[in-house]
Amino acid sequence: MMLNGTVEVFQPDFHEDFRGDIWTSWDNKEYPTLDWRRDKFSTSNRGVLRGLHGDSKSWKLVSCIYGEVYWVIVNPKKTDWDWTILSNKNKKQVLIPPTYANGHYVLSHKCVFHYKYAYPGNYSDVDEQFTIKWNDSDLNIDWPSNTPILYGRDR
Repeated sequence: MMLNGTVEVFQPDFHEDFRGDIWTSWDNKEYPTLDWRRDKFSTSNRGVLRGLHGDSKSWKLVSCIYGEVYWVIVNPKKTDWDWTILSNKNKKQVLIPPTYANGHYVLSHKCVFHYKYAYPGNYSDVDEQFTIKWNDSDLNIDWPSNTPILYGRDR
């Protein structure tokens, strides 16, 4: 997945055996120029759609550490979007540059979603973020459901 060559999907190496698996979610050798400053987690139930949100200064490394989500990235400057499945089984991670929006729809019974942030200065909290309507007619995103469970700012 590459929107204009700037969004990167990573597949980390992992070891799996009869006990389960182990893998490295990030290593500063892979991202030497990014100043990782904050980790956030969200827990959601099946049918919840979170996003589409973004900001002008944060890099985000996102992954689904439990469950499965239909994950969407939007380049708002080009009204271009793409998607992939993120899950604890495929262990995919996506590096999102500033100005891009992202969101996810929960496919599994529950999910735990991880956001790792790098940014200059202070953290861009909700008041500095932008929201794109999940069903924006210009984007015409093909979500798995037309009736997701939404929070107020995502409606």
